[in-house]
Amino acid sequence: MNSTSPTLSFALSASEDNTNDPDRSIGAILVRGGQLTLTDAERIRRYQKENDMRFGDAAVSLGLLTSADIELALSQQFEYPYLLRGASPISETIVAAYEPFTRRVESMRALRNQLMRRWFDTGSTRRALTITSAERRVGRSYIASNLAVLFSQQGQRTLLIDADMRNPCQHQLFGLENRVGLSSILSGRNGLDAVQSVPALANLSVLTVGAPPPNPLELLGRPIFGHLLEELGAKYDVILVDTPAAEECSDAQTTAAKSGAALIITQRNVSRVDKVGQLVHLLSDAHAHVLGTVLNDF
Repeated sequence: MNSTSPTLSFALSASEDNTNDPDRSIGAILVRGGQLTLTDAERIRRYQKENDMRFGDAAVSLGLLTSADIELALSQQFEYPYLLRGASPISETIVAAYEPFTRRVESMRALRNQLMRRWFDTGSTRRALTITSAERRVGRSYIASNLAVLFSQQGQRTLLIDADMRNPCQHQLFGLENRVGLSSILSGRNGLDAVQSVPALANLSVLTVGAPPPNPLELLGRPIFGHLLEELGAKYDVILVDTPAAEECSDAQTTAAKSGAALIITQRNVSRVDKVGQLVHLLSDAHAHVLGTVLNDF
C-alpha cells in the first residue's frame, strides 16, 4: 500500500476443575449436559486423585470423554459459549460459533482485538463499523458474521446489521426470520423491535434486511439511518454493518459515511489492487475513516 492507504492491514490464514463452585465444575457441567453419568464422574475423580491429574485429562485417559467434550465444558465454565455441529440452526460457516480453538478463528480473534484498539475503544461515539469490499465473493459477509460472534464472546453487546438489501444473507446464516428488518425501520413501518437476539449466543443480536426494497440507496441515505445508528449506539458496544460490494452500487459509501468507519475485505487471487484503491478513495471522499484492509485467505 502507498502512503495514502490505511494503516491497518491484516491477513487471515488454529484448565482445571473449579472445585470452589461444584455447580460450575467440569464434572457437574458434563453431568448436566448428559455426557457423563454420576457414576462415571466419581470414577474420574478417584482416578484424578490417584494420579494427580486434572479432571479433563483423567476423563480422556479413561476413555470416558474426548478432548472436544472437555473444551465444550470449559467454554461453559468460563462463559465462552460455542455450538455443537448439528445442534443449531446457525450455519456452520460461522466457524467462530463452532470451532473457537482453530487457527482460522484465532486469526479472526486477533483482528477483533485490533479493531477494539483502533476504533471501538477510542471514543464513546465510535460504536459502528461498516464491513465492505470492492468486489463480490471475497468473504465479506463471512468475516462480518464471524466477527460479530467473536465480539459477543468477548462480552461486548454486539449487533450485526445486514445492510446488503440486494443480496442479503445474514438471516440465513443465523437461522432467523426476515419478515421485518432494516428496510421496514428505515421506511417507518417498524421500530427497534425488528432487532432479533440470537438465543444460542449471548450478547449477540442481528438486524436482518427485511423485505428487499426497490430503493436501497435512497433508504440508506435518509437521515433516519444515521439517527438509528446513534440510537443503537446507546444500546450496543459494537455494531457491525454488512454492505454490498462497491462494484455493485454506492451503498457502502453511504453506510460508511453514517457509521464513521469502514473495514475493507479482500481475497487472494480475487481482489484487484486498483479496485481496492478506488474504494479507499471513495470512502475517504465520503468522510469515512478507513481502518484498513483484511486479506481473507479462507
